[in-house]
Amino acid sequence: MPEAPLTGLIKARRGEEVNLLAGQLYFGSEAATVRTLLGSCVSITLWHPAKRLGGMCHFLLPQRPGNAHTQPDGRYGAEAIHWLVHALHRAGTRPCEYRTCLYGGADTMPDKAGVKLNVGERNIELGWSLIEQHGFELHEVDVGDCVPRHVKLTLATGQVTMRRGAAHASPASLAATRPLSTRAA
Repeated sequence: MPEAPLTGLIKARRGEEVNLLAGQLYFGSEAATVRTLLGSCVSITLWHPAKRLGGMCHFLLPQRPGNAHTQPDGRYGAEAIHWLVHALHRAGTRPCEYRTCLYGGADTMPDKAGVKLNVGERNIELGWSLIEQHGFELHEVDVGDCVPRHVKLTLATGQVTMRRGAAHASPASLAATRPLSTRAA
């Protein structure tokens, strides 16, 4: 892993359920599950089937504004993914050995608001780019649109559950556990 500690890194005790907030990430085998809620942010999940090792990041922005070189920060996708790549190399694994999923990047500023920052779109582009650059094996994608997403990774099995919609939506209106496929909204 990089020498400087990463801001936003979460550690877990064996069997713990980890809930990531924006700017946080987890990588390891101790947690039972890792989950998060996304809007314009993007989450990348990683799981190594043979080692039952994995993680998730939840980043807010693609890159740090300016070029101030400070402690790595999980709020920025480029830094979070760079840190994850170092972590999996330290674990004796390679990116191509991981089942990887990409979620989020919702448009949270509708056209009628008169402001278009395209944060979700820029986050998606960075996620795609870095997944391809590092050689991760992409299994599922659900990005864009204008709905929040709930993502949960179960580390014992590698099962990723992704639901679209508000926290109080009925189960029938949400996508339950989804088969591994590539889907872009």
